Amino acid sequence: MPKFAANLTMLWNEIDFLDRFAKAAEAGFKGVEYLFPYAYPKEDLAERLHKHGLTQVLHNLPAGDWAKGERGIATLPDRVGEFQDSVGLGIEYAKALGTKTVNILAGLTPKDVPAEKVYETLASNLKFAAAEMKKAGIPLVVEAINSRDIPGFYLNTTKQTLALLDDVGPDDIFFQYDIYHMQIMEGDLVPTIRANIARIKHIQLADNPGRGEPGTGEINYPFIFKAIDEAGYTGWIGAEYKPKTSTDEGIGWFAPYKG
Repeated sequence: MPKFAANLTMLWNEIDFLDRFAKAAEAGFKGVEYLFPYAYPKEDLAERLHKHGLTQVLHNLPAGDWAKGERGIATLPDRVGEFQDSVGLGIEYAKALGTKTVNILAGLTPKDVPAEKVYETLASNLKFAAAEMKKAGIPLVVEAINSRDIPGFYLNTTKQTLALLDDVGPDDIFFQYDIYHMQIMEGDLVPTIRANIARIKHIQLADNPGRGEPGTGEINYPFIFKAIDEAGYTGWIGAEYKPKTSTDEGIGWFAPYKG
């Protein structure tokens, strides 16, 4: 049976972030993930995890100035030093929280920078991060994001992302497969998951269109979950969706999967 983690950036937005840990545990989740932990002291987050018996499944490395539209800095040649510092901060938080996996958001494709330079910068940054994470014993993943929600994001498809990881080194860095993003960009979900399951370290979900909870769109999630199990995936699946109404009203999809 799949293991599901509540994405606390997306879910229970009607209450304070630190109170969402309790809500996730009450709903039956055993794990949580969220975009970034860095606005909160490590000790406060660790205390919430321990209090509610939750596993910190995933968080992202710092991604630049999110409020100003940055979605990662790994593609930016003039910010390599900042990226390397962000890896250190990500490891610091991951160790304190017991985070199982850390994700890198590649970022937008910078304007007026040759394509070869952008690629070289990203590959070099990923190699650096992978080496540092490996020393820390923390798996590292990279995800592709659809070009409709984030126009200009550098990585958009499974094929493109896996080709990049081949250059970086597949033993050191893995693929985060987001079902919602890949349904928009390429479809063919189950064959793609089956073909690449050994390289997928984390999965995320939302339905399409609208990025709502499973059952609100076109994706046959019971079929997807069964296929993921049959493929031998034993990792976590992050519920990274935007509830159609309230989180509690839309959480019924999760009832059959409570452990």
